[in-house]
Amino acid sequence: MKHVSILVPEEAVLVSIADPRYLFATVNDFLEAAGKPALFQVQLIGLRKDVPLNNGLFSVHADATIYDLKKTDLIIIPALGSVDLKRSLELNSAYIPWLVQQHRNGAEVASLCVGAFLLASTGLLNGKECSSHWKTAPEFREMFPEVTLVDGRIITEEKGLYSSGGATSYWNLLLYLVEKYTSREIAILTAKLFALEIDRKSQSPFIMFNGQKKHEDEPIRLAQEFIEDNLSEKISVDELAVKFAIGRRHFDRRFKKATNNTPAEYIQRVKVEAAKKLLEIGKKNVNEVMYEVGYSDTKSFRMVFRKITGLSPQDYRNKYNNEVLEA
Repeated sequence: MKHVSILVPEEAVLVSIADPRYLFATVNDFLEAAGKPALFQVQLIGLRKDVPLNNGLFSVHADATIYDLKKTDLIIIPALGSVDLKRSLELNSAYIPWLVQQHRNGAEVASLCVGAFLLASTGLLNGKECSSHWKTAPEFREMFPEVTLVDGRIITEEKGLYSSGGATSYWNLLLYLVEKYTSREIAILTAKLFALEIDRKSQSPFIMFNGQKKHEDEPIRLAQEFIEDNLSEKISVDELAVKFAIGRRHFDRRFKKATNNTPAEYIQRVKVEAAKKLLEIGKKNVNEVMYEVGYSDTKSFRMVFRKITGLSPQDYRNKYNNEVLEA
């Protein structure tokens, strides 16, 4: 039997504690219904037995504390719910040496959504890939520069360390773990019961690009604003470098350092984000939207749009536009 420890951190998101517990209990039911023994022993593990959440609105009773539990097989780190993630990490810092020791002892560790911040704080992810909620990507990169954040990915796995994308994306990681520990058949049964799309690999269609401007490089910030204010224009990186009186190669380096995107990537992302909003509302077709955001080549626009969102412009419009859905 595999021992699963679901952490109950201070300021955790309640559903990301309850959902894994319910899912693993359901998998045990499936196994027993098939004449097989239950596989998972699930416990809630805290720094103390009773942990208040949502400013005391709820309280979770842990089955044990990290000081009681000496050995486990799989640790689930739920999402942290505070807007002040640095404060949340300070409140939960006692988990860090315990997580490191458990991983050294053979335990696998999986973070759900912004639970990745707690996992990254251990140093175990240094030099490795990690996923988290796309909205917290700039803060994550600033706090953990030695971790490679792949914010469009649903699941990462490396050397017994797992992470998931934002919000309900964690269900896909849980399904992935179920399949790994049991079988494809049980994972499919679980996906059907919980009405989940199995094998979803990307959270790209859900990402809302908001250019990183929390930096001190004023000319680069002005360049970002110029790009955003001139969506319908064909803007070249050479023109931007000249406009802001910075040598091209130096401009590229400064822009990348400040925004985590090359100038060309930034232009593409800003234009695609504007195109997404136009496709979500109103009656404009794909070509009209394409021209409005400064593209004239259909093939190029569709290629860039798909690269960033994972969908074609038409598929995106069909997915999100009310007028299309109601037709």
